Amino acid sequence: MARYTGPKSRIARKFGEAIFGPDKVLSKKNYPPGQHGNARKRKTSEYGIQLREKQKAKYTYGVLEKQFRNLFEKASRTKGIKGEVLLQFLEARLDNVVFRMGLAPTRSAARQLVSHRHICVNGKVVNIPSFSVKAGQVISVREKSKSLEVIVDALAGFNHSKYPWLEWDKSSMAGTFLHLPDRTDIPENIKEQLIVELYSK
Repeated sequence: MARYTGPKSRIARKFGEAIFGPDKVLSKKNYPPGQHGNARKRKTSEYGIQLREKQKAKYTYGVLEKQFRNLFEKASRTKGIKGEVLLQFLEARLDNVVFRMGLAPTRSAARQLVSHRHICVNGKVVNIPSFSVKAGQVISVREKSKSLEVIVDALAGFNHSKYPWLEWDKSSMAGTFLHLPDRTDIPENIKEQLIVELYSK
């Protein structure tokens, strides 16, 4: 399964945001990495700004270039605003839904839960992180995995009401994907129009 495995704090410092979750290094060094990271910034070109936004979206959702490009092309063929549809498709990825439901502290941890066969969709184990969840499908924890420390710890005190497109049932440790989220409900700081402009060149 292809994914980014490099230094996450370095990437978070590059964007100035904790895109992989809480980051101790970023809180101490909130400037780009490298010898000249804290020096005066150069003006970035329009292309550079657009490319940076695409890279940020890719790292945030843990998607590599080919997958991201395919999702954009799929969004382009779908009715709606391209950039918003792209984010909706990213939000519908199984690893992201598992993360949003509070079953894992980060998307990379959620991806691991999925690939290690701890997650079910409509009662059947699915181990493909990029699986696209559809409206009405139920995401649950496999019965023998419900006592896993990483899941129990992640769920402790998690606010399940902050994502209106998801519904959580505490007793069964399962959640329903109600519908694709509206753009205003997606909390990620991503300027999706810049990504559309980049791919439209």
